[in-house]
Amino acid sequence: MDEELDKQAIGHELAACITEARELRAARVADPAPEDFPRLKEWQAARLARTYADLLASKRYNPAAEFFLSDLYGPKDFRTRDEELARVVPIMVHMLPARALLTLLEAVKMDTLSESLDSAMVLALRKAGRMRKIDWPAYVTAYRACGRKQDRELQIALIDKIGKTLDRLTRMPLIRYSLKLMNGPAHLAGLGALHSFLQRGYDAFSYMKGADEFLEIVTARETALMKELFANPNAGYPE
Repeated sequence: MDEELDKQAIGHELAACITEARELRAARVADPAPEDFPRLKEWQAARLARTYADLLASKRYNPAAEFFLSDLYGPKDFRTRDEELARVVPIMVHMLPARALLTLLEAVKMDTLSESLDSAMVLALRKAGRMRKIDWPAYVTAYRACGRKQDRELQIALIDKIGKTLDRLTRMPLIRYSLKLMNGPAHLAGLGALHSFLQRGYDAFSYMKGADEFLEIVTARETALMKELFANPNAGYPE
């Protein structure tokens, strides 16, 4: 009974987060320069690829690093996934274990927060006249102008939570079977993007066989960079 209560609460929160994410994206449709948003995301994705070049080059950690950089922290467009989720939240509540549902919630929270922070960054870069020519000094200035330190801390905390939840999922024997069983029906029902997201995350963390060191590296580097950016207007490019 407690499991069901938990799942219902997660489902309600998930629906609210999806609505917020979709509203943020809808607002960009009317923006006079909507191309600015993917431009910023691509710049940030390049920074992350450099910061985590060692994890990307690691046989053990590459799948998890690719998953984070593409599915959680990168320039991918998540509108299809969120539209699918919005249609089937009640079904997901009944079908998925609480931890799998929690993974989706945390991912949508992460995405919504990132969209909000990116919107603030685009406005700051435009105000500084640097949207068409983003470089590290311009990025640092915009980052500091946006403030929102607590939201940056939450963003990093969500990375850790998603990773730990995925790691726990890999230890639930029925999850692998359930994902495999859902593959065909999910695509036939128009839920391919949602299923692929869960499958990629599960596969990446299964392959890693233990996420502690990976998550410690990511959270430590992102936390150190965040603190440096807020403390030092002349912060150097992260190695």
